[in-house]
This record gives sequence, structure tokens and C-alpha cells, in this order.
Amino acid sequence: MNHSNETLAFELDLDGDTLHEECGVFGVFGHEDAAALTALGLHALQHRGQEACGIVSFDGKRFQSERRIGLVGDAFSKASTMERLRGRSAVGHTRYSTTGEQMIRNVQPMFAELSTGGFAVAHNGNITNGLALRRELVADGAICQSTSDTEAVLHLVARSRQRQLVDRFIDAIKALEGAYSLVCLTAKKMIGARDPLGIRPLVLGKLNGAYILSSETCALDIIGADFVREVENGEIVVITDKGVHSIKPFPPVPARPCIFEYIYFSRPDSIIGGRSVYQVRKEMGCELAREAKADVDVVIPVPDSGVPAALGFSQQAGVPFELGIIRNHYVGRTFIEPTQQIRALGVKLKHNANRAVINDKRIMLVDDSIVRGTTSVKIVQMMYEAGAKEVHMAIASPPITHPDFYGIDTPEQKALLAATHTLEEMREYIGVKSLTFLSVDGIYRAAGYEGRDPNRPQFTDHCFTGDYPTPLTDYNEGGNPHQLSLLAEAG
Repeated sequence: MNHSNETLAFELDLDGDTLHEECGVFGVFGHEDAAALTALGLHALQHRGQEACGIVSFDGKRFQSERRIGLVGDAFSKASTMERLRGRSAVGHTRYSTTGEQMIRNVQPMFAELSTGGFAVAHNGNITNGLALRRELVADGAICQSTSDTEAVLHLVARSRQRQLVDRFIDAIKALEGAYSLVCLTAKKMIGARDPLGIRPLVLGKLNGAYILSSETCALDIIGADFVREVENGEIVVITDKGVHSIKPFPPVPARPCIFEYIYFSRPDSIIGGRSVYQVRKEMGCELAREAKADVDVVIPVPDSGVPAALGFSQQAGVPFELGIIRNHYVGRTFIEPTQQIRALGVKLKHNANRAVINDKRIMLVDDSIVRGTTSVKIVQMMYEAGAKEVHMAIASPPITHPDFYGIDTPEQKALLAATHTLEEMREYIGVKSLTFLSVDGIYRAAGYEGRDPNRPQFTDHCFTGDYPTPLTDYNEGGNPHQLSLLAEAG
């Protein structure tokens, strides 16, 4: 393999060679165990963010807030913590910081006492004019307590001249650009909202008369709630003791949910857009097998996200499926110390070759995506060291050539392997005999469409196509939408 200095630099940053989850939101209205159910719901959404979590509850008189850095199980395992979160309504959030530094003041749900009473908000997504809004708010006298784009929602609701809270909320979200699913809590209601394109997911459920809002259906399953429906793109649902009231304040437009919910982010057991995430991922593997031409002896997934696609590939190609890579689930990022010697072992700490099914075989590695490519290099080396005769690789998504600004933490474009290398250069860099990416039309077929409609795309697919469906105000004005930082702004 012929590595440039730039690609060698990629190899030193194994932790950056992945798509980081966005956030998960969950809310319960009208159940005596609201906070406990919310904690369970957040457990089910842990895959959407592992840096921090929080719950705000209301007991009929006052709001309680518990916010922690770390995992849900660590934050909400103690009875004393849950006893402080009393009441029949609660909202929760699990976070990966796409904007704002990792600090307790950025942990959600965010809460403020407004003239209309207490108001808590949990947000999944990214507001692409968050920096511009912050500048306007601060110039007008606002005092910001965090470096998160979500705080703008609190300020906008507080400053609206509308009399009713729901009207204030509508005023606020009409100022937002980008992607958002919001779950908000007041003394008398819970509010859910999706951006006009429905980029980020949000579903409505019901449990023994109580209503639930969640990023994914798998969190409804864990508490035994029934799935009612998805919150529609551009819809606001207002939940009170009288039931659910729907408001649609935006002009109707076709939905464009994020395609990465199917590729990577959502749990395989969730239902998105009426489709099983697991089945769509298997279909991606089937489509990939139709497009890849390599003659191999065994199909091996890169765990865990590559497993459903590898199953589909195996079944379509008629090639045996084997678990040729065993993942260690008990290695956290903090375990890998920042030394070159330890980083060189980074992949082996998380993955190990199953030599018995690899030795003397022509293997097809199947993964969900390639970001920087450094992990792929290490895994391919591991396969050869385990005795593989040939190593091929098939990726169950198109090449990622553009960064995301809607809640997925992707590197800058210059750090994306597919943005700076041809297919042949990527193949040579990774060290495989063949490299195949699923076509854009193939990924649409896997999701139930005939292909991508260039005049009206059915998904938000900008990472592959460069077709950003909303304005990117902060980016176009020279801001850094990946990291909303007061320190950077102060400079």
C-alpha cells in the first residue's frame, strides 16, 4: 500500500473514523412512573448518544432536573436519584455533542422559568442557523448559559410576543433552520415537533392512557407501550389531559427523512417510515450483492452495524455468512490512551479475527460506511494476518463525499476519504483486492423505492449527493456548525 503523509495522519485518529450518533429524546405524559419509564426509554436510545443524559420531571407543583455526564445506566441507577424525579410527566435526553462542548451546562433537557411557567426542551438534530440566532439574541441582551444550539429555542419562546405558550413555541420554531425533533414539557402539557422536512425521527406511543414521545419505536417496546403513529414532518403535537392535538404551522412539503437512520443510526429493531430498519439493512446487502462482482468463499460482517447487510449479501449471493470478526463490547473510548503505541492496537482492542473461518479463504468484508478509512485499513490487515487468501470489501452505502450539518458528527470534507480519493485510490489505500460501494439508486431501492427521483428526492442524502435540503446559514457565513463554542465566538 502506498500511503501519503495525509493518509498516514488519518491512521493516528482511530476514534474519529466513525459516524457518531446524534441524540435521543423521550417523554412521558400522564403516568405515575413517568421518570422511571423515561430512564428506561433512554436506555433503549443509548445508541444515539453516550456522552451525557438528563431527565426533567414535573410533580404538579415544581420541576425537578437531573443531568449527568456519562451513560444512562450510570446516571439513573440509584433509587435516590429517581426518587427526586417525582411526577406524572417527564422528558429525557441522551446526547452526543454535535454542537457545544462536552460539559454539564450543555446537557439536556434544558430548562427555564418563563413568564408562562417552567419550560423544558430536549432536542435531536442540529440548527443550522444556531450561531446566527445566538448572535442576534446576545446583541439584543440575552444571557446564554450554554454553548448548545438548543438554548436558542428557550430564548425564542421566552421572547415571543404571542400570549399563549403554544403560539410562542410556533413562533420560535419558525425561526429555526436545519433538522430538529423536539420534546418539550410544561406544567400542563407535553409538546413534540419535527422540522418541516422530517429529517430527524419522532414517534408517538401510548401506555395505559399515558402518551409517549420517542426518537424510535424500540424505546416504546422496552416499556411495553403501543406505537400510535409517527409525528409527521412539520407537525406539532400538543399533549394534555384532554388528549393529543395536532398543529401544522408550515406549508406542506414532501418529507425527506435522513437516510442514515436506515444505514446506521436507528436500532435494527426500530420501525422508521413504516419499514423495519433491520429489513432495509438486509435489502441494502442484497442490492450490494447484485452490484458487487467478486468471487469469494465467505461473507464476513464488520460488527455490529454491518451484520444485517452482510446477511442480505450472503443470502443474495449464495455465499456462506460467518462471524469472522469478534467484537469486544466492553472497551470504551477512554480506555485507549493517546499514545501512538496504544493507538496502533486500537482496532484490536475492539475487534479480533476469528482465524478458524478466515484462514485460506477469499473473504468479502461488509460494512455500513467508510468515513476516514483508517479502521478499514486495520481490519483488512487483521484479515490478512489471520490467513485470508484474498480480502474484498463491500460497503452498504454510497461513498460519503460531503459533511453533515443536521446532527451527525462527520469530519470536514477534506478528511472524508471518498472526497479526496478516487475509488481505485481508496481500494489501494485500504488494501483490498476489490472495493464496492452501494449505488445511490441501490440504497433507494433497498428502502422501497425504484430509485432516487432527482427532481424530488425521498430522503435527505446530502452526504452522498451534496444536495442539502435546507439553508446552511452558519456555514455560509463562515461559522463552524460542528462546534458552537462561546470561546471560539469570543475570539
